[in-house]
Amino acid sequence: SECKLSRSGPPATIVAIDEESPNGTLLVENMQINGVAEGPDHTISLSLRDNHDYWVILDPARQALYLNSTGRVLDRDPPSYIQSIVVGVQCTNELIGTVILHEVRIVVRDRNDNAPHFQQPRYYVAISELTPVGTTIFSGFFGNNGATDIDDGPNGQIEYTIQYNPKDPVTNRTFDIPLTLFGSVVLRERLNYEEITRYLVIIQANDRAPSPSDRRTATTTLTVDVLDGDDLGPMFLPCTLVGNTRDCSPITYLASVLELTEPNKTNPLNVTPPIQAVDQDRNIQPPSDRPGILYSILIGKPTSYAEYFSLNKTTAELMLLKPIDRELYRRFDLVIKAEQDNGHPLPAFANLQIEVLDENNQAPYFLESGYHGYISEASPIGTTVSTNVSLSNPLTIIALDNDVEETRDPQLHFSLDSYSHIFSVSTTGIRRYLTLLQPVDRETQDSYTFTLLASDGVQQSSPVTVTITVLDANDNTPTFSNVSYSVNLFTDMLPGEMVIQMAAVDSDANENGQVTYRILAGDQGRFLIDSSTGVITVAPGAELTVGRSYALTVEAVDNGPVPHRRSSITTVYIEVLPPNNQSPPRFPRQQYHLEISEAMTTGATLLNLESGRSLDHYILTVTASDGRPDGTSTTMVNVVVTDVNDNDPAFNSSLPVNLTVIEEQDNAFVGQVMATDPDLGASGQVHYRLVNHQTLFSINATGAIRTAAPLDREVRGHYILIVEASDGAVDPRRSRLTLSVTVLDVDDNSPIFSQQSYNVNLPENSPKDTVILQLKATDADLISNITYRIRAESLDPDVKRLFHIDPVTGELSVLNVLDFEALAASEPSYTFTIEAVDVEGTMPPGLALVTVRILDMNDFFPAFSQPVYRGMVAPNAVKGTIVTTVMANDSDPANTPAGLVRYRVDQDAYPYSASIFDVDEEKGHVVTRVNLNEEPNLKFRLVVVAYDHGEPVKESTTLVEITVLQPSVIPVFTQEEYRFAPVSEEAAVGTPVGVIMAAAVNQTIVYSIIEGNEEDVFSLNETTGELYTAKPLDYETNSSYVLKVEADSMRVVSSNLRAPTKSNTARVVIDIQDENDHPPVFTRSLYIGGVAEDAKTFTSVLQVQALDKDTGNYSSMIYKLIIPPPTGKQTKDSKDGFVIEPYTGVVKTAIMYRNMRRSYFKFEVVATDNYGKGHSSKAEIVVSVVNQLDMQVVVSNVPPTYVENNKEKLLSILERYVQEQVVGAKVIVETIGPHRDGEAMELEDYTKSDLMIYAIDPLTNRAISRQELFKFLDGKLLDINKEFQPFLPPGGRILEIRTPEVVASVKKAVHRVGYTEGALLALAVIIIICCVPAILIVIITYRQRQAECAKTARIQMALPTGKPGGGTANNLYEELGDNTQQLLRPSLLRPEELSMESGIDPGQDYYTQDYYNYDHGWVHISSSYWEDCFCDKGYFYSPGGKKRRIKLVVDREYETSSTGEESIPETQRSRLSSTHNSHINLNGGIYVAQNGSIVRTRRSANNNLKPNSPIFSSRLAKHFKKLDKMAATLEERVPLNTTRAPAGSGRHTLRSTSTNNTGPESMVSKPDLESKVDGNSNVESAVREPLDCPSDRTQSDEEELWMGPWNSLHIPMTKL
Repeated sequence: SECKLSRSGPPATIVAIDEESPNGTLLVENMQINGVAEGPDHTISLSLRDNHDYWVILDPARQALYLNSTGRVLDRDPPSYIQSIVVGVQCTNELIGTVILHEVRIVVRDRNDNAPHFQQPRYYVAISELTPVGTTIFSGFFGNNGATDIDDGPNGQIEYTIQYNPKDPVTNRTFDIPLTLFGSVVLRERLNYEEITRYLVIIQANDRAPSPSDRRTATTTLTVDVLDGDDLGPMFLPCTLVGNTRDCSPITYLASVLELTEPNKTNPLNVTPPIQAVDQDRNIQPPSDRPGILYSILIGKPTSYAEYFSLNKTTAELMLLKPIDRELYRRFDLVIKAEQDNGHPLPAFANLQIEVLDENNQAPYFLESGYHGYISEASPIGTTVSTNVSLSNPLTIIALDNDVEETRDPQLHFSLDSYSHIFSVSTTGIRRYLTLLQPVDRETQDSYTFTLLASDGVQQSSPVTVTITVLDANDNTPTFSNVSYSVNLFTDMLPGEMVIQMAAVDSDANENGQVTYRILAGDQGRFLIDSSTGVITVAPGAELTVGRSYALTVEAVDNGPVPHRRSSITTVYIEVLPPNNQSPPRFPRQQYHLEISEAMTTGATLLNLESGRSLDHYILTVTASDGRPDGTSTTMVNVVVTDVNDNDPAFNSSLPVNLTVIEEQDNAFVGQVMATDPDLGASGQVHYRLVNHQTLFSINATGAIRTAAPLDREVRGHYILIVEASDGAVDPRRSRLTLSVTVLDVDDNSPIFSQQSYNVNLPENSPKDTVILQLKATDADLISNITYRIRAESLDPDVKRLFHIDPVTGELSVLNVLDFEALAASEPSYTFTIEAVDVEGTMPPGLALVTVRILDMNDFFPAFSQPVYRGMVAPNAVKGTIVTTVMANDSDPANTPAGLVRYRVDQDAYPYSASIFDVDEEKGHVVTRVNLNEEPNLKFRLVVVAYDHGEPVKESTTLVEITVLQPSVIPVFTQEEYRFAPVSEEAAVGTPVGVIMAAAVNQTIVYSIIEGNEEDVFSLNETTGELYTAKPLDYETNSSYVLKVEADSMRVVSSNLRAPTKSNTARVVIDIQDENDHPPVFTRSLYIGGVAEDAKTFTSVLQVQALDKDTGNYSSMIYKLIIPPPTGKQTKDSKDGFVIEPYTGVVKTAIMYRNMRRSYFKFEVVATDNYGKGHSSKAEIVVSVVNQLDMQVVVSNVPPTYVENNKEKLLSILERYVQEQVVGAKVIVETIGPHRDGEAMELEDYTKSDLMIYAIDPLTNRAISRQELFKFLDGKLLDINKEFQPFLPPGGRILEIRTPEVVASVKKAVHRVGYTEGALLALAVIIIICCVPAILIVIITYRQRQAECAKTARIQMALPTGKPGGGTANNLYEELGDNTQQLLRPSLLRPEELSMESGIDPGQDYYTQDYYNYDHGWVHISSSYWEDCFCDKGYFYSPGGKKRRIKLVVDREYETSSTGEESIPETQRSRLSSTHNSHINLNGGIYVAQNGSIVRTRRSANNNLKPNSPIFSSRLAKHFKKLDKMAATLEERVPLNTTRAPAGSGRHTLRSTSTNNTGPESMVSKPDLESKVDGNSNVESAVREPLDCPSDRTQSDEEELWMGPWNSLHIPMTKL
């Protein structure tokens, strides 16, 4: 049953696949063919037959088929037409040799991968505006003229819709496609040519894929031109539209005629504007269908108008029929009509007013002999002069002319003999008014008198006098002479006495200048002021106390109108002083006599005495007398007053309370206070303290007040200081004193300008001494005298010559008249420094920077290059046709407003011409405003105005004469558009492009390019129409040119004119063909990448990209790698470390990188365009080998999907912070996954993510150490999180930077080694105690091992002396970052793949070193002898006196990193364990050279090392079997493959075969083996007998491993 299908059903396998499926897509998962196709027990072999174009790849082991689309696309659509693929799977029965062919049919399903494509780039249709709604206007998508789709089925079916255009809603509702499959466009709304003449309808074609989201679309533009129809009547010109409608406002034509004038002298009458009507349907085609206009007078007043006037029926000329007597008729009001000559029922009407003029034989005259007017000095510019003081009525000036009736404006011209720059007279009307042109000031001039004249152009009136009185306005403020006043008063002043008289001056007149005074604050009821005189007096009943001070705020206000009153204030400081004759207190009388009645009762009061002071002890002398001389008696009475605390401390009122202190002084004396308490003892002891401002002032026990810190008057100039005095009683009594402290000013401030810098614009030609800037500086000090000056140190001589500053006012003025054009600089300016100096101070001056920029004024008028321009235009020229071009130049500087010339049409000069022609504002092109419909040979006149943007605006005019040509002289092109074959961009100058052709009757045609050839890339033969290249072409600069050409008759060209129309202009489209003229350019000159040690083969490392300015295949790249071969070795069989996908530029791994950490590969990549056939360029690639020891994990609190979606942005942020420390460093992402947590990192949290990264240093091409990478990122974590915020969800951030879990687990394992040894030691103690016999066995075994090692040494001593080796080599090891433990690991690499940390230079010759060399399956060991060795539980002790104990940690083939952690699958681990004791060595072994270097060798997978040679089995196998038993301890068996290696020159070698080599070269012939064995004949004599070790195991002959060379002999290495 081998090779037969195990399934039921049809013999053929049919599968379906979508087109454009990616490379490697699974076609057939399992062919279900009986038999085993791979392995040693295979029974069948599978292969593909009829695999055309190699679309299918077969995996025999899985019987699976895959799609092979590398570098191409599986496309079902044209041009590939790959609709199915049929291949045969051939099965060969290896047991009996039969062959069965199984057919596989792969159906390629259609994908909607092609969009519809319109056959035409654009579509066109023209319809009349009178087309009825519902009419199909376009059906041009039938057949193959519409859109096609090369997909199949519904994917290729087309339906049409009108794409909604939000910018053009009118088009969207005007047209519709009701039948989407046919695409016919139907009119939905009525058209109007006068509103829209062209519609651009966007037609969308989409396929009918089943899923609407998968449908593809294409769009084209249907241009719908609306043709004019006869739907409107005529209209009179000029037309002024009413609002947003298309209706014209009623128009009135004006005409005038002198009385009694003969018709032949004035006909036709001049009408303003000229009577003209046009058909509103101006572009009816053909022109012969356009109707004419007929004019007539419909009605009029007076009714006898028909006797005097007539209107030409076709030309609308107004004719006078006979002279008119003004005494009979002064005006005619007529209504005229314009109608079409085809009977159209919509006529137009207009008014015509005809004035009958009187002869000019009278002089104008004024009604008044003189005029007197009034105006306020506060009136703004434009105010009308009034006739009264209240300014309620305007001054009316009336001048009449008897030639004109009194009710009509005589249109007189008024002139002033003086003050015309201040006053002007209105220009129209019977009543004229005087207006103000510039402000007036009553204080400067209070009246103006001038004479006024009136003129009608012929006669002049007598002059009249006009007087204008300027009325006062309250524009001045009352002003005190001083800012403040100081007055000293005495306590003995009587009420009503004058303190001071205030005086304020107001320059205004009358009530505006009368000043009223009042005290606003500070009088405290003790002072009064006279409101009119300003005298301040002491108020009645006022008590003036010594030491008191008052600050009166006095206001002076004028008596102007309440809303406009002005006022100012000042301060009066008053100090109260004691009078000069003040004396101490005393009793009123020196002696008091009392008479006491005997009837006085006890306790009666005899006398009240006041001594002026209180004492605590009194002595009274009392004398009693009865009236007799000797009837007296005297006695002494001592009165002692016992004190109680009944008195508050009383401040000495004689000491001043208004204190002063100088600012900026520390510990300065402010003043003294003193308080006394008449109480005794502690109750009379006074203590002082400050209630406020304790940080600024201090007071001592004596009452002296000083400053505690320097004071700044500019910050605060006055303090109210409260001093409290208290006695020393237990319950003290207190009193307070309020002091006023004024801070005195010192000069400690410089003047400060209101601005640090000033920028002022100075117009050129400004008069001399013009003030251009007012500078103002202030000084914070009280007393300052500021003067201004221009700083001399940086003074430019031009500044001193041109500018001056007033030292007092700070006004900056110009000294000379400046001419902008005469100055050297394009934008002349002057910058200098102004100083403000305090003359009375010592501080530095204040500085301000002034920049004066000179402005160009409008000096020149625009000047046209010619006074008259002429142009020609076709009678049917379309809107926008250029007729001619006017040009004017302005001599003012370029790039200034005054030098910028713009153009406009004078609408009043020729209104009709202005309605159909316009001028381009910037370029001066005279163009048609509408589609013309004019008669041939008609001439138009147009006045074009050129104006600038200067100040003031200046303008000039020119005349443009336009002639309408005969159609016969206008050539007609044979095509509206010419499209020639593409021109190569490498075409030489002068290469023909194509020929254009136009036809005309009896005319010589001249061709020209009018648009699209601004850079003169093409030239046109003006007589033959041949088009050539004139300059080199470049596809990348411009891939297509669209030219507009014009054909004119020689008659037109000879007049230096052009007449472009729709028929004599054509479009020429020239496409440029791209050539391969640009090499590819890599996006980077150096690409840096990294690859992990455990990366699988064909893992993507990085992607390179080269860009090409060319297009198509010329920009399609093929990439290939240039990897230099390893130096010093045979490289024909060496395998490259990397491969590249040729079309995508993805670099992938090609080998395994075990134990190559900190190695790097440097090679080049070449990009060739045109799929490898064109230009090439190179870039350099550096790939560094890393493992998790070099990595850090960035832990964030967002799901991995967020990190994956924003990987590039996040990586660039991290890279920038690393580059701050290591310039040019490259940060690379290793993995992005869920956050791992838990004791063994087995828990996965998908709400968080782990981003594992590492960084490459471009200087060393190696990974930056893990510790440094941590420092670079962890120290900037806050800044990184801020930059991450825009790319993470709200609250997303980096939580930590941590070490990968593998590295952490290894470190933990290293630290746990000590505990394990301790546990083993404890177990050993138990064993020693409990198992004494075991100890004896160990001793015996140890002695046997010593004996066996001695025998080994004797055998080696017997070997011949080899080539001397180098010095002692370093062991290869891997550092985990912890110096406490180093794990040794053997390397399995070729020399060019050795780790850089090993110290081995891959370029050295290892045959002379004490290192090993792995060269295609052979291990060569340096020649040395073994001196001493012994085996001890898997450890090896090296010779050389000092013992080194080495433990091998073997690198397994399946582990994922080089950290020592085993990750081999469980099934494989169990298999290895089971085969460990069977002694079948599938992987070779680990060997130790004499110098201690550690070597691990690979063997063939099937270990078929024994050729069919009797010599091999009898002699060599015997000796090597014996030598192989010396202390062999097998530690690891993991399958590895070896490659075939050729024998070295001059050395005796033995090849090992590999199962992958099926050719004859992999087999070793018998003669070859014999020659090698003969060379080793001395081996047998060197080996005496086999030695046994406790760990020996018997090996079969198939398991022998040969090593070499060793002193020209093949000696097997000792296994450990």
